[in-house]
Amino acid sequence: MTVVPELAAADQPAPIAMDAPLQKINLLGLALADLEAEMVALGLPKFRARQVWRWVWRHGLSSFDEMSDLGKPVRELLAAHFLADRPAVSRRLQSVDGTIKWLIRFADGNEAECVYIPDKTRGTLCISSQVGCTLTCSFCHTGTQKLVRNLTIAEICGQVLLAMDELNDWPSGKPERRLTNIVLMGMGEPLFNYENVATAMRIIMSGEGVAISKRRITLSTSGVVPEIKRCGEELGVNLAISLHATRDELRDKLVPINRKYPLAELIDACRNYPGLSNARRITWEYVMLDAVNDSDEDCRALLALIKGIPSKLNLIPFNPWPGSPYICSSDERIKSFAKRVLNAGYASPVRTPRGRDILAACGQLKSESQRARRQKTGIAG
Repeated sequence: MTVVPELAAADQPAPIAMDAPLQKINLLGLALADLEAEMVALGLPKFRARQVWRWVWRHGLSSFDEMSDLGKPVRELLAAHFLADRPAVSRRLQSVDGTIKWLIRFADGNEAECVYIPDKTRGTLCISSQVGCTLTCSFCHTGTQKLVRNLTIAEICGQVLLAMDELNDWPSGKPERRLTNIVLMGMGEPLFNYENVATAMRIIMSGEGVAISKRRITLSTSGVVPEIKRCGEELGVNLAISLHATRDELRDKLVPINRKYPLAELIDACRNYPGLSNARRITWEYVMLDAVNDSDEDCRALLALIKGIPSKLNLIPFNPWPGSPYICSSDERIKSFAKRVLNAGYASPVRTPRGRDILAACGQLKSESQRARRQKTGIAG
């Protein structure tokens, strides 16, 4: 990288060697310490990093020309080395209930989906951590798409900024912000991409930037047991477990990672999740599948399984997708199940399906790019 001295506003930028085109670095993938190191490598003082950081993360700027407290030569130098690009939007769909789903395209042509879910008191962004998924959960549409790759830090953070752009949520600290919560419940298993997810969430939680509290971020995992404790110690975000069954035989079929990390290991990891308390409970996600996991006996087994763990239950009516092998439990069965959970002393909200008409509800996300590629090459999907 070319090194130049600090430039005064009236100075002309030093010439940049043109023997090879510069590979610009996306600022959305840099933690503050990394950005400081990049500034120093350019011959700029470290404080320039905080100036740029605030413009990108507090004000949502992607053009250096708009960073008014930087002199023109500095802005030109930065523009030659950096960018702050969001992912491209291949398709945007809006549900009748206000839910928005973006099919986003990355630089290599791969795609993933993220979803914004508005509510009366909050707005939740469901973001993806991978293109595709390796878990093959049998009730999940995303699980029918093979894992392509992990998302980078910039690609994870870019989903948040893309949503904030559309929601007009800049500057990020304003009290009327529409995006208030983040859930890592989109495509992929976040704990299989832990390093990138962790760095991205630290950036999003930074008080000098987007400043979404760790108490408003929930990471959902299907049960990658070795990373659960680390997640609690290092990030301190809320934990949700994609549970769906109370005995190993059934969970092996619904959530195949259970074969590697069976229920006993998963429950033990959750019982010892750092910071667990009545104010910070585990959320157990339980999709309601007719005649599969919705009986009174299943409910009793569920309550026995989580006994003694500060918990809340999130009962999810199954959201159908083309070719799915299951049907949703009846409204009466779901209500009966929820009542038993409530009587046992646990909060048991039934998740209202949102965005079903645009396949944006829980378990329905799947990138269309992979399907299109298979059709183009004649590969069966």
